[in-house]
Parts: sequence; C-alpha cells; structure tokens
Amino acid sequence: MENINEKWAARFYTLWTGQALSLLGSQLVQFAIIWHLTQTTQSATTLSIASMMGLLPQVLLSPFIGTWVDRGNRRLILMFADGTVALVTLILAVLFAMGSVQVWHIYLVLLTRAVAGGFHQSAFGASVVLLVPKDQLGRVQGFNQALYGGMSIISAPLGAFLLAVLPMQGILGIDISTALIAISIVFFTHIPQPERGENAASTFWQDFAAGYRYIAAWRGLVIILILAMVINFFFSATEPLTPLLITKHFNGDASQLGLWLSLFSVGTLIGGLVLGVWGGFRRKIVTALFGLILMGVLVFGIGIIPSNLFIFGLVINTAFGLIIPIVNGSIGATLQSSIKPDMQGRVFAFIQSAAMLVSPIALIIVGPLADRFGIQPWFVIAGISCTVMGVIGFFFPDVMEIEATSREKGLHVNAEAS
Repeated sequence: MENINEKWAARFYTLWTGQALSLLGSQLVQFAIIWHLTQTTQSATTLSIASMMGLLPQVLLSPFIGTWVDRGNRRLILMFADGTVALVTLILAVLFAMGSVQVWHIYLVLLTRAVAGGFHQSAFGASVVLLVPKDQLGRVQGFNQALYGGMSIISAPLGAFLLAVLPMQGILGIDISTALIAISIVFFTHIPQPERGENAASTFWQDFAAGYRYIAAWRGLVIILILAMVINFFFSATEPLTPLLITKHFNGDASQLGLWLSLFSVGTLIGGLVLGVWGGFRRKIVTALFGLILMGVLVFGIGIIPSNLFIFGLVINTAFGLIIPIVNGSIGATLQSSIKPDMQGRVFAFIQSAAMLVSPIALIIVGPLADRFGIQPWFVIAGISCTVMGVIGFFFPDVMEIEATSREKGLHVNAEAS
C-alpha cells in the first residue's frame, strides 16, 4: 500500500472540493423539492413521507451498502453514486419542464438519491483513512464538519433566491452540473484500495457477517455504540421540538426561529474550523468525551432557561452548535483511526444504522410527552443523559484505550473468522 504521507493534502482536498460542490447542489435540490411539496400540497403527510424516503435507506440498507463498499472499488462506487444522482435528477428536471411531474415521481427520485447517497457517503468515508495520514484525521473531520455547517447557513437562503429567479428544472440542473464536476475529479484521482488479504475470496454474506463479528468482539466499540444510541434517542427529538420551544416557551415568531437556527449553524461552522485547525487532544476519544459532557450541560441550560432570556438562550444554542462538530469529528476520527481499512465501510454502516434505529422510536414517544409535560423537560433529560454518557465513557478502559487496542482487536477477529 502506498505511503499516504506523501503529497496527500493536494490529492485529498481536490477530491474534497468536488464533493463539497456536489453536496451544495444536493442541498439546494433538497430545499427546492421540500418547498415545492409544501406549496403545492400543503400536506404534513406528504412532507413526512418525503422525509422517510431519505431516512429509510440509511436505517435499512446501510449495513448492506457498507459491505458492498468494502468489497468493491471505492473510486468506481463514488462515480456510480454521483452518476445515479445526476441521472434521476435529470429525469425529474425533464418532468418539471414538461409540466407532468407527480408527487410519486418526487418520492421515487428522493428514494433513489438517498440510496445512491448512502453508497457515496460510505465509499468516501471509508476512503478517507487511505487518503489521509492518521495524525491528520481529526483536522480533516473538523473541516468536514465546518463544511456541513457552512452549507446549512447558505443553502436555504441561496435556494430561496434561486427559486425566485429560476424554474425548478434550473435548480435541478445546478445539481446535475455539480455532480458531473465531482465525477470528473474522482475520475482523475487515484483512490487506494484496502488490502483484503485472506478475505479476498469470501462471499458477500461472509463479509457481512464478518463486519458484525468485528463489532461484537470489540468491547470498546460496542460500548461506544451503546452510548451513541442512548444519546441519539434523546437528541433526535430535540430538533423537531425546537420550533415549539421558540413559539410556546419564548413566545417568539418565525424571525426568532430563523435567528436561532442560523446562529446554531454559525456555531457549527466555527466549531468545525476550530477542530480543523486544532485537531483535538492527542487521544481523540478524550476530546469526544469532554465535548459530550459540555454538550449535555449546554442542552440542559436550554431546558432550564427562563422565557424572558431569549438572548441568553441564543448564546447557549450557538455554543451548542460549536461543540457538536468537535464531538462528531473527534468520534469520527477515533473510529477512522481504529477500524481496519477493509472494514470501514460495513462497520461505519452498522454503527450508523443502529444509532438511527432509535430515532423513530424517540419521535413517537416525545410528542405525547411534550404535549403533557411541556417542551423544556425533554431538553433537560437530553442534556442530563448526554453528560452522564460522557462521564461514563471515562470509566471504561476499553473506550479510553480504543485507539491503542485497534490493531490487536482487528487481528484477533480476523483469526476467529479464518
């Protein structure tokens, strides 16, 4: 395998730029489609189904997609995923231009884009560890988080502006163009493949089972997954409750909600840049756990703040946005540096799928509870749970030593599987 410490930055950030452009195009399309459905149907059910089209592939298909990524050529998978997105978006643009688009057309396109996006996300994430030196993974994760924060700031207002000056097919055309740019960059970029060794002749289902065994045999990874599921259970419901927090608790309106969400995105951008420059502590898991504790304290603060202190709430919420990319980036870098390269696709997919499984359950439970007891108690519970999970992590040697024990665990699992 080639030495990734030589000239890695130019190659990776060229690839990263293409993916950033493609992400911008995708977010513009997402905004435009949701707004179109809102204006034409005025149906919460329609919007819910549209959201489920993007969620279901991540929950149900991620482990299978991850296995395919680990078995396949990651460069070709990236090109195929972007090409699929461009193709179905082109079809939708033609339907809009002809004036014959139906809601079910949009559902089908959203579902296809979500599946292709799953392949793209898994292939790109699994390739990072082969493109970036391990001591730079924290910084790269930071810049990734900053990218998502920046996109959140500009995509909605830019999408609104474009909707005012372009027909829907024009906005879809922007996404097609950015996808083609991303494909062109990947085509001319060499992306190393992980060494499969004795597993080269294994079948799809053997590889699928090996990914499960890899996680199950690694106690530190299992503990991190459980911590993530507990945190995600409570935090997944805070986002849909935020508009009600603004209107019912702070007696605010749409402008105050917009300010709340915008400053949160600004915090996310700043936090990603901080991690990108700093890189975190030498042991990335320490950065993640300290961040979880602080994140929990901030959300707890949102849950107890009086209704007449909206400005103070904005400060806390912006700080919360700043901490999130530091936590997510540090956990991502920890796992990237710990999980074997040829296991990255399926292991990350298993983790993502398991963590997201709790979200629908939380969304079902939180509505009646919030109606009965109010909005703020859920933020209090979410903050306490996050802080407790962060503290608990420090008391598990398997978690604290996950980066140091990664190679030994990987070799152990391989020996059992052979």
